[in-house]
Amino acid sequence: MMGSFGKLLIVIPAYNEEGAVGKVVEEVKRHLPQADVLVVNDGSIDLTSDKAKIAGATVLELPFNLGIGGAMQAGYKYAYEKGYDIAIQVDGDGQHDPKEIPNLLRALEEKQVDMAIGSRFIDDSTEYKSSMMRRVGIAFFSKVISMIVGQKITDPTSGFRAANRKVIRLFASSYPQDYPEPEALVFLSKSGLKVAEVSAIMNQRYAGESSITKIRSVYYVVKVLLAILVDCFKKKP
Repeated sequence: MMGSFGKLLIVIPAYNEEGAVGKVVEEVKRHLPQADVLVVNDGSIDLTSDKAKIAGATVLELPFNLGIGGAMQAGYKYAYEKGYDIAIQVDGDGQHDPKEIPNLLRALEEKQVDMAIGSRFIDDSTEYKSSMMRRVGIAFFSKVISMIVGQKITDPTSGFRAANRKVIRLFASSYPQDYPEPEALVFLSKSGLKVAEVSAIMNQRYAGESSITKIRSVYYVVKVLLAILVDCFKKKP
């Protein structure tokens, strides 16, 4: 079935993930050997680039740290320019399980949508639990995003996503820069593109710590909310 999707690219944004990125690449290649793997090295100062190359990934080097939005837009630009039909985002810390990528691809086809998102909250099968602050923030954005886009979105902050060529083209030209996942859903809705969620398991990180601390969680909620409100008044992307 996977061959019917054309050229597949796995995009792995990574910043100082030397302890995890190699294993992530290996797992992706094991479960989806027909896909190409691109690690976007977001200005790391450790051995992220070397570990990714050793594991067999193509590495796109950014000259300095742009953040997840800049790294993912670079990945989408690469996918667009190289003619990929599907781009799948997988985080470089090991929290996403590559064996679930086919579920995202099936959703694109069976639900006839432009982007499929792996949600931690469709069922309660995952043993991983994020912090209380993060869960509150996710629940808040779930309500806000669901209201704006006119459909229920349970996990608007999930970075486990598969996008078709239409989305690749949109995000190559316009993509949120700071904490982009919730805002990107507004972009898609305003562009008339369709989204669906599928159940996904969230694992503990292989190594390292999240960049979103308790203090940054407050900044995150305020910043993203303001960005979403501004997006609501922008013209169609």
